[in-house]
This record gives sequence, structure tokens and C-alpha cells, in this order.
Amino acid sequence: IPLGLMVCISGVSGSGKSTLVHDVLYNALMSRRGAAVPKPELDSIEGDDKLSEIILVDQSPLGRTPRSNPVTYIKAFDGIREVFASVPEAKKRNFTAGHFSFNIPGGRCETCQGDGTITVEMQFLADVELVCEECHGTRFKPAILEVRYKGKNIHEVLQMTVKEALVFFAGVPSVAHKLRVLDEVGLGYLRLGQSATTLSGGEAQRVRLAAHMAHAATSQTLFIFDEPTTGLHFDDIAKLLTAFNRLIGLGATVLVIEHNLDVLKSADWIIDLGPEGGDAGGYVVAAGPPEGIAACPESYTGKFLTRYFSSELARA
Repeated sequence: IPLGLMVCISGVSGSGKSTLVHDVLYNALMSRRGAAVPKPELDSIEGDDKLSEIILVDQSPLGRTPRSNPVTYIKAFDGIREVFASVPEAKKRNFTAGHFSFNIPGGRCETCQGDGTITVEMQFLADVELVCEECHGTRFKPAILEVRYKGKNIHEVLQMTVKEALVFFAGVPSVAHKLRVLDEVGLGYLRLGQSATTLSGGEAQRVRLAAHMAHAATSQTLFIFDEPTTGLHFDDIAKLLTAFNRLIGLGATVLVIEHNLDVLKSADWIIDLGPEGGDAGGYVVAAGPPEGIAACPESYTGKFLTRYFSSELARA
């Protein structure tokens, strides 16, 4: 697996992609760093001393409460709260940034504890979520909602999409920078305060990617993704590839389990597993740049890449 490049692991279903990346590689790297993970069966691993950090960007939920959302995850909400705390009306009332948080007591609605909803347990049926009758879903006390920045209160700001907020906070670099990264990974349509529990696995994965792009020093970091294009429009796939290239430009390595041809043809290196699934899988069928995989007659991925390249030439 070459470092400093975008490397794709491809192959038919059941060929061993997830086993190789998750069960062997990731667990081996984390085990050598003292993490409590299942110890994989392998003879040796070399070159991991060149990696400073291993980050698995998976599709698990970002949070399990309505208070978890994209802006809290990427830490953009800290800057937004500071903006509201700096408004003259907030200073006059001695409101701090903490008053504009729905995670701690102070300015949040205590009836719903900042959730905006009340969960009613239905015994033998699924729980029902109702809009909080005290704050009407705004999450905050009335006094907090009276504080406005550029004509908007904190609830109205949380209802904005990322794209709308980018324009609104254009004069606040600390906020705009973090929001811009969300837009760059194709999440400009999300509302700032959208509950993390409503995000798809692919959206959660890209929020994690945005968080690392906004904060982490990515040099010598290995990022691992498992089918990140699931459910994406091809325009969003292009944005995702741009984000990958940005990470690589910062010195990171991007390792992707993927079958999407738009991603595979953009890879620097492909490791194709197979030849079949199950007991007939688990072997390296071919390894090399996309053109090299396309030239391999034993590779199913190669056959699809050949057709893909041919159709691209026909369109040109």
C-alpha cells in the first residue's frame, strides 16, 4: 500500500476487502499503537512507523441525541456562540457564550433540556417524539431568542443551511472556514442544527471527514474510508475526490474500499482482490494504476474499467 497517495481496494462482493482493511490492516496498526482491538492474524507489517496517526472514517452515527449536529461536531458552533455573546444586547444582559449552548443549563430550555423535543415512552410501541410545548422546538429560553446578530436569533441561525450560513458568517473567518469544509465535501444542503440522528451513514462519514479537514494536522496520517460514495450524486462524488486530493496534498494517505468507477479511475493505485467471493476470494488479482488494472484480463474490476475508459473516449 503506497503512502502519500489515494489507494483503492476493489473486488467483487465477498472478495475480502473489508477483512483486509478493517480486520487485518486497521486492527494491526491500532494494536501496535496500544489500542484495545482484536489482534489480527498476520506474519508481519512494515512501514507503519512512517504514519503518525490512523483514522477510520466510518458510517456509524455521529451521536444519539437531538443535540448532536454537524456544527457541534466540527466545532463551528463554538464560534457562532461567541458571535452572539459579543452582541451589545447579550453583553447588556450578561449573557456569555455558554448561554447560547443547548448542552448546558443557562440559556437552554430546561423542559426539553435543549433537545427541542420531548420523547414519550409508549410501553409496547416505539417511542414518540413531540415538539416541546415550552420552547416550541427552538431549544432556548425566550430571553436568549431576543438577542439577534444581523437580524437573526440563535434558533434562526441553526435553521440555516451550510450554504446560507457561509454567506451570513462571511465576515467571521473562524466560523466560515469550518463551514466551508462542510460545503467542500458536498454537505452544503444540511441545516446547521440538523440532528445527527437524521443523517445517513454516508453523510455522517463526510461530516467526520470535514472535521478532520478543518482541525487535524493531516501530514503522515492514514485515512481509511469504506465505500464513501454510497448514495452520492456524481457532483458530490467530484467534491469528495477534491477533498481526498486536499488531504493527500497535506501529506496524508487515503485508503478507500470502493467499487464506484468514478473513484477507481481517479485512484493513484488500485489493489484488486478476488478472483471471486467467499472461499474463492482473498487473493490479490492485480495491483497498479487504473490503466494497469484495466489491462488485466483476470480482473472483473479491470473489465469494468476498460468499458468505462472506452465510453469516456467515445464521449470525447
